[in-house]
Parts: sequence; C-alpha cells; structure tokens
Amino acid sequence: MRKFNLATQVLIAFVIGTVLGIIFQKDILFLQPVGDIFLRLIQMIVVPLIFFSIIGGIANIGDIGKLRRIGSKVLGFYVITTILSTIIGLAVANFMQPGKGFSADQIITTGEPIKEAAPMTVGGTILSMIPANPLHALSEGNIMQVIVFAAFLGIIMTMLGNKVSTVKKFVEESTLIMFKLTDIVMLTTPLGVLALAACSVGEYGTAMFSALGMFILTHYVGAFAVIILLYLFIIKVIAKIPLTEFFRKIISVWLVAFSTTSSSGTLPVSLKVTEEDFRVKSELASFSLPLGATINMNGIAVYYAVTIIFVSQIYGVDLTLGQQAMFIFLTTLISIGTPGIPASGIVLAIMLLNTMGLPTAIMGMIVGIFRPIDMIHTALNVTGDVVSTLAVARMENMYEEDTTATDTELIAEPAFNHEK
Repeated sequence: MRKFNLATQVLIAFVIGTVLGIIFQKDILFLQPVGDIFLRLIQMIVVPLIFFSIIGGIANIGDIGKLRRIGSKVLGFYVITTILSTIIGLAVANFMQPGKGFSADQIITTGEPIKEAAPMTVGGTILSMIPANPLHALSEGNIMQVIVFAAFLGIIMTMLGNKVSTVKKFVEESTLIMFKLTDIVMLTTPLGVLALAACSVGEYGTAMFSALGMFILTHYVGAFAVIILLYLFIIKVIAKIPLTEFFRKIISVWLVAFSTTSSSGTLPVSLKVTEEDFRVKSELASFSLPLGATINMNGIAVYYAVTIIFVSQIYGVDLTLGQQAMFIFLTTLISIGTPGIPASGIVLAIMLLNTMGLPTAIMGMIVGIFRPIDMIHTALNVTGDVVSTLAVARMENMYEEDTTATDTELIAEPAFNHEK
C-alpha cells in the first residue's frame, strides 16, 4: 500500500474537514476539542524548539563575521518584503475599493470584547524585545524575548568556541530531542488539520457571502498579489528554485497555516519542509525561520493596508499620499511587533486606526469574520519566512547541489548532524 507523505496527508485532511464543515455546519463543532489538543501540542514544543534551534543555529555558524553577514541579509529580506507587501496591499485596496457602497449605518458589533492596544513607539518596541527575566519569558512563551535571549547565548558560544564544547554538546542533544518530539507531534497534524478546518468552515464559512464579502475578497487578492509580484520573483531570480518544485513542497506549510492561523504554530512544519524538502542547512533555517515567525509579518502588513483603506472609504476619509507613506512606516513597525499568534491583528489594528485618526467601530464587525482573513494572511506570513530563507541560502551557498536529482534542489546539512 502506498504511503502518502505529510503534504498529501494534510491536503486530504483539509479537504475532508472542509467538506464536513460545509455539510454539517455548526453541528461539526463537536470536533473542536480535537483541534484544540493539536494546537496545545504545537504550543508545547514551539518555545523549546525555538530556544534550542536559535542557539544551535547561531553557534554552528562558528564565525562572528559570517553571522553578521547572514543576520543582516535575513533581517534585510524581512524588512524589505514587509514594506513591499504593505505597498502592494495599499495598491490592491485602492484599486478594489472594498469600502465603496458600504455605509457606516451597516456597522454592527458581535458582542465580543475588543481592547485597545497602547500606542507603539520604536523605543518601546525594541525595549519589549529584551527580557528582564529570561526564565519568565520562557514560561510565558514570549517568543520575541526568547529569541533575543537565545541569540545572545548563541553569539557568546560562538565567541568562546571550544571552551564551551560541553554546553554545545548539551544543546546538540536537546536539539535532537526537540526534533524527535516534533516528528511525533507531526503525526497528529492530519487529524488536527481535519478538525480545525471542519470547525472553521462550519462556524465561519457563511461569512464569505456576507456584506463584508468584498472586504474579505480584497484580502485574498492582496495576498495573492504579494505572491505573484514579490515571492515569485524572489523564488525564481534570487533563490533560483523551479516554481513547480516550490509550490509542490510548500503546500503542507500552507494547509497547517490555514488551519492554525498561527505563524509560530506552523513553525515545526516550516522547519521540517525547509530542511528536509528544500534541503536548506539547519544552521540557517533554525535561525531565520523562528525569527521570521515572530517579526516577518507580510500577511499582517497586507491586512493592515486593506483594513485602513476599507475604514477610510466607509467614513469618507481621503488619505493623501503623504498619509499613506506614513502608514507604510507605521505598518512596518507594527508588523515587526505583532506576535505570531491567532487574532493579534485585531487589537493592533485598533491601535493603527487610532493613530491614523480613523474610527474603530467597524472592528466589532470584523471580529466576527476575522478567521477567514487570518487564514490567508498567516499562510502569506509563513511563505515569506520560507522564501526569504531560501533566498539567503542561495546567496550564502548554504546548500549543496544534488547531482542525482532531476530538479535543482537544496541539500540539507543539519546544524548538529542530527537524524530526523
């Protein structure tokens, strides 16, 4: 009997879940505990996986100069793609005009409480990244602070070299354990995706046909525009990977992102696909992907752009080019500070609307249909992480050509030579 790979299993589970959601609608919600268990399992491994992956990836680079060069390229790709994603999102929203014909008196609330976020500043964002207590950051699951702490440890280990060989061995064994644990958790992925897809469609499927249908459609068009105008260029020209090969291998990452609506929750699958399927060296993937899951929010940038234009059109507020240029800067800053967790975009969108001087009442309605929006933007987020990693891998030659393959592939060289 033929054994399906993870991507095929997840695709089948996603299709079955979607069909069940369409057929049974809200009656399928009894599967929600299954989906919740899957999410808990993902959450259980994310923090230690990120912690040891970042330390190991940086320590294995072995040279401060090389680390500085790779780190600057990874961050450069993340910042530039976020800026370009915002511009593309603004262009799509201005063209499609999702708020046209939607009057303010149509606004209703869902009854769900929404809290406003405190204004974000550059200094405050940087300060929030630095843990006052690393153990507290680990226990609370503050991913950005965990990454910063792990990065400091990795850099120090690189500087000390053989003096910390025992510590490096401990990190090596811990990384191996986390990858093995990840493999075990990944066995539950098809069932978890089936449950999450069924419950999402059962509860939110009709939102696609509501009065906010154009608003949702604009988000999807904006996301696909980023893929076509930005990602395809990076994949083909910089990463030099055949497009058919890329889309065949990335499908499992998309489906998990659609189901979990969490960049951090999708990280185990992103790492597995990038290292095993695209064959990127683990020292790069284990550094860039956890970082990207926290600060590289291309999809959220599109979401903010569409939402701002939507609200401004509803209330008849014309945003000048200068205001939209300021919005690009604010969006880049806020996207970097957006946690890779479900629904964080709701709270920060309110802060952004307040900053731009726009009403926030519409967010009460958007809460009710945020799930289908969050699905596409999470998929765009994690795709951007993988695409940027592949581009840096090509630029830094952090792969090996497989002379036995028919297609150009990236061959893995794990950071600690662990078996998966």
